[in-house]
Amino acid sequence: MNNKMTDSQFYSTHKKYGKNALEWRRKFIGMLPEAYRRRIHEKKNYGSIFEYAAKICGLSGRQVREVLNLEKRFKETPQLHELLVSGEVSSNKLSRVAPIATKENEEELAQKVKILSKNAIETMTRDFKNGNFGSGNGLSKPKNGVELTPGRKLKQKFNHQFQLSEKVQEKLQELHQKGHDVNEILLELMKKRESEIQEEKEQIAQNSPAKSSRHIPVKIKKVLRKEFGCKCAVPGCNKPSVVLHHTGRFALTKQHNPHFIAPLCKAHHEIAHSIDLKASQKQRYNHHNF
Repeated sequence: MNNKMTDSQFYSTHKKYGKNALEWRRKFIGMLPEAYRRRIHEKKNYGSIFEYAAKICGLSGRQVREVLNLEKRFKETPQLHELLVSGEVSSNKLSRVAPIATKENEEELAQKVKILSKNAIETMTRDFKNGNFGSGNGLSKPKNGVELTPGRKLKQKFNHQFQLSEKVQEKLQELHQKGHDVNEILLELMKKRESEIQEEKEQIAQNSPAKSSRHIPVKIKKVLRKEFGCKCAVPGCNKPSVVLHHTGRFALTKQHNPHFIAPLCKAHHEIAHSIDLKASQKQRYNHHNF
């Protein structure tokens, strides 16, 4: 049968089987806590719940312990508990939000784990722990689609290693020997640089007419490169930026305003779009119920 298929047909069929296998595996994992409560493994003559899960579904002991522990942890968060036991979302994803799950934020977390990749969920959880989603009990809703400033101030050690060139060191040493405060000079230079970047962005924004094309002009790319370098714009994220994200939805504004464009890594871009999706759903709901 397989020999009669074209490569395209073979790939589609193989992919379908793989997808179905993953779905049924999630469902089996979700049912494990109930199987354990019913002592099915004992009634069917398995040595333990671990042997039961290994022989039927090929699960490791770590995976079994993880799902049993998650089921207990999610007792106070019924929406996340249902996602686990129904097999709708993998225990692998759910385990990453378990440390931050509360009654107050479970609805939003349940929404996120359905649509975000594992890497994006890990990033979102780390941001929450670092204060990038506000200091309230629930996950806050960042303005303009992505949060670019921490929700609460954290003292972080500066651990990025870099080397000043010999020429720069010589110049700083000369200034220091003349009695100048080198720190103050450097701070003033950085403030001046930041001010110049903001002025340049403001000039671009004022002369930015509405456009139908999503192509971002080179001058905007350049000024954003000056401001953020080649890294993601979210504080504390040192991953390379891969996309310029409109924090003010381009479909609505039709403008490339550099104040509302941020370079983001793959994970934070996913998170930003999940926030945009929720905002648009809420907007549609409010419109229909006006």
